[in-house]
Amino acid sequence: MTNHVVSSRSHHAFHYLVGIVALVLALGTLPRAVFAQTVTGGSAIKIGIIGSGNLGGAVGALWVKSGHPVLFSSRHPEELKKLVDSLGPLARAGTVGEAFTFGDVVFVAVPYGAYPQLGKDYAREFAGKIVLDAGNAVLARDGEIVTEARENGIGITSAKYLAGARIVRAFNTMNFRRITSNANRPGARMAIPIAGDDKEALAVAQRLIRDAGFDPVLIGGLADAKLFAQGAPLYGQDITAQEMQERLRTLR
Repeated sequence: MTNHVVSSRSHHAFHYLVGIVALVLALGTLPRAVFAQTVTGGSAIKIGIIGSGNLGGAVGALWVKSGHPVLFSSRHPEELKKLVDSLGPLARAGTVGEAFTFGDVVFVAVPYGAYPQLGKDYAREFAGKIVLDAGNAVLARDGEIVTEARENGIGITSAKYLAGARIVRAFNTMNFRRITSNANRPGARMAIPIAGDDKEALAVAQRLIRDAGFDPVLIGGLADAKLFAQGAPLYGQDITAQEMQERLRTLR
């Protein structure tokens, strides 16, 4: 009798363990689906900021204030102490490598001329990562890459140098002062144009833009990012989402 009870318990324990293993294996095949549910479900998203200067600091601060954990990175993280201390426990400082490890999403706000070296140094980290790309190619600062960005389109150029990343162009049309002053303004929100080829990355970007206090407007794929590149018709436009959509129709 005792042996029968022990055997029965062992049998049930074995099948229980088999079920647990099967569940773990099944979940392991669904990382993007699980992440998508987190995004649409309103859970906090961990964000790594690469380039924690004026723009990176301003946008990152808006995300912290909306409840997202943010790691601001720098080659000298100690210089970010004042910024992170002012934002509270959801903000921290670290290296660029730590920003990639920490962030489910990475926000890039460095001079555009640094993109080739950044992409080379962190090629493995960029692969498969959702990246919000806020860089502008400025001739006086960035050199020869500006010609390439103008000829091929800045979205396509970013995809070349940040190879494998799931890029969404966003937050490049306004300086940090206008970003800060317009966030969560009364009445109709200011529009932030975006462009990208990855549906999930676009969904993440749209949510983070809303959380920062703006309305996202999808312009199209990465090739269409040229429409709101520096100097383009949709660049620097302090208008509502409806107004931007109406203006976009005239450019098609």
